[in-house]
Amino acid sequence: MINNRVCVFCASSSDVDPFYLDEAERLGKELAESGREIIYGGGNIGLMGRLADGSLKNGGYVIGVIPTFLDSLELGHTGCQELIQVEDMHTREKRMITDSDCIVTLPGGCGTFEELLQAVTWKRLGLIISPIIIVNLKNYFDPLIEMLERAVAEGFMRNEYLDLWQVADSIDETMEIIKTKKKSPKHDNLPE
Repeated sequence: MINNRVCVFCASSSDVDPFYLDEAERLGKELAESGREIIYGGGNIGLMGRLADGSLKNGGYVIGVIPTFLDSLELGHTGCQELIQVEDMHTREKRMITDSDCIVTLPGGCGTFEELLQAVTWKRLGLIISPIIIVNLKNYFDPLIEMLERAVAEGFMRNEYLDLWQVADSIDETMEIIKTKKKSPKHDNLPE
């Protein structure tokens, strides 16, 4: 199966190193040029806004999923071909994860961490089979990756769960994984 619709989790903050904003826009551009749709959190600011802009400027198709309370604050990206309002954050996350063929996580804060870990958990439980890519720009996710590895080392997760995600260090590497990675078989539902 081709990874045609890519879910992207990322920050809504603009108060970050401009490198992260530029790379988010570049990912949007690369996904558009490769004919892939984006489904993301629907925001018009931060990495989210730049991701969408990068795709839209290059003929891409962008689906935003935003809770009503955020859209009412005028944070929804009005350029998206589809801007879907949902009741709450949980519904947004479920929609993004289940309506995609591949999950990509750019740097972000606690919301981004939660979304990534939810996707990893659902994949471990066999609820999804989508590839999960952690885009470790400037080694941003090193502490989180180390924590996941420690969970394995200390017996809280099985060693094979380290295969639930892949780490890319650049947008180029991310695109290579997206182009070549297929959905993986479901893992069993056994406890950790």
